[in-house]
Amino acid sequence: TMGNWLVNHWFSAAVLAAWLGINIFLFTYYFLFFDRDERYFYTRAILGSALAWARASAKCLNFNSMLILLPVCRNLLSFLRGTCSCCRRTLRKQLDHNLTFHKLVAYTLALLTAVHTIAHLFNLERYNQSQQATDGSLPAVLSKMHLQGSNKWLNPIHSNQTTVEYVAFTTIPGLTGVIITLALILMVTSSTEFIRRNYFELFWYTHHLFLVYFAGLVIHGIAGLVRGQTEQSMAEVPPHDCAEYLTQQDQNCTHGCCKDPEFGSIPAESWKWVLAPIILYVFERILRVWRAQQKVVVTKVVMHPARVLELQMQKKGFSMEVGQYIFVNCPAISPLEWHPFTLTSAPEEDFFSIHIRAAGDWTERLIDTFQLEIPRIEVDGPFGTASEDVFQYEVAMLVGAGIGVTPFASILKSIWYKFQQADRTLKTKKIYFYWLCRDTKAFAWFNDLLASLEQKMAESGKADFLTYRLFLTGWDTSIANNVALHFDTATDTVTGLRHKTIFGRPMWNMEFAAVAAAHPRSVVGVFLCGPEALAKSLQKSCHQHSSLDPRKVKFYFNKENF
Repeated sequence: TMGNWLVNHWFSAAVLAAWLGINIFLFTYYFLFFDRDERYFYTRAILGSALAWARASAKCLNFNSMLILLPVCRNLLSFLRGTCSCCRRTLRKQLDHNLTFHKLVAYTLALLTAVHTIAHLFNLERYNQSQQATDGSLPAVLSKMHLQGSNKWLNPIHSNQTTVEYVAFTTIPGLTGVIITLALILMVTSSTEFIRRNYFELFWYTHHLFLVYFAGLVIHGIAGLVRGQTEQSMAEVPPHDCAEYLTQQDQNCTHGCCKDPEFGSIPAESWKWVLAPIILYVFERILRVWRAQQKVVVTKVVMHPARVLELQMQKKGFSMEVGQYIFVNCPAISPLEWHPFTLTSAPEEDFFSIHIRAAGDWTERLIDTFQLEIPRIEVDGPFGTASEDVFQYEVAMLVGAGIGVTPFASILKSIWYKFQQADRTLKTKKIYFYWLCRDTKAFAWFNDLLASLEQKMAESGKADFLTYRLFLTGWDTSIANNVALHFDTATDTVTGLRHKTIFGRPMWNMEFAAVAAAHPRSVVGVFLCGPEALAKSLQKSCHQHSSLDPRKVKFYFNKENF
């Protein structure tokens, strides 16, 4: 429910409200300022309200450009997470929404860029019309003022032959505006889920156009094409008193009434907004380079079926928690590319490990390289908030879909170690683990882990601590025939484990009803690493099967963002 969401995500809600509030305030304040301020009386005479639209969106663009880099400073976020380690975990967990906020700011930048560009296209058209007008109107008179001296001009277009295209490609604001907009379009379009998943390199390299974006942004306002009346001129010739003389001075007056107004540029100020985040980001990159230089020893390489590579590594001073991830770079393949992988080892082990499946050019090349030799590996991390919530529930239902099972490798191992060592922090008495998978081969690497856990638990007489169910959601007739042949064997024909694989999707109502019946007075934590559609159906089941009586079973849903 909305109430629950606000309780768990109050920090995110507060940040969003503040961000939205500042955007609305900046836009409204500067819109009214440029729409009403006396200094821009003459500018508005030519441009109308498009001036206010362009300037208000520019202020919001500066504000959001200041924010866009902060969520991707992952070492800064780790530092913040460390400093607020005494804060409630829900607060630290909010920092894991950094990429969601980054995307939100990016889409806002795209929207504001559209507003700013359209407003300036109107402005150019109005400047052009005023320059060509010969009707003696105020815009026409103002547009001819460049003939009276260098400081007098208000309309940047001084020739009747000037076109919008000419301004766009020959002036500094025009050219940088076009370049910034192209860079932004390329970055936004190449960061869709589909491209990130299938063509990571394309996403990775186009995203570095942010350098072009910031360089363009800083230079964009330097020429000062949009002008307003100077303070001194305002005092001498207030526009409300003197504007009429500009259009009538030939008839009424021998220049004694009002001097001509003088104009000055609006100073460029984007650099003031983005300087601090850029310096922070430079420090972030230097820190990443320094951390990457620290030696990583690959202690074991395991090639699992279905082209899944397991790397076990050691690095001085490396300490991890459950559910965290690292960034990996292999200079032999690409010195610039860093890819994130969830850690599959437990903190109790003397190494840290990842499982890499072939899913794109870089992973394919990495797997091929490791089959020939052990190349140098660089590691940055670990990052992310620990998934320690699992240990806080008497009963835990863990649901992993496809590759989303990776974080549960770490969690299951860690729970087992804590259980073995009679750890006081572990409240868990029973785990139900569900893995949904489309392809039998995908079970293979995880099988070994489940098989060894199954064996260890049986040996220590704790076989009932973990109940797991594997659901094969995509299967063909050859598998079905094989299962029918070996139906009465002790172990499963697909996985070789004691628990049978179930064909098809889980009937969540039945699963939840069974857990509720087995633990009528427990608080059950439900954890998912998987797609949004599955999250919705699990959330619904949690709601349906929780008892209204506070002494009876309650299901709490937690979706992890890996």
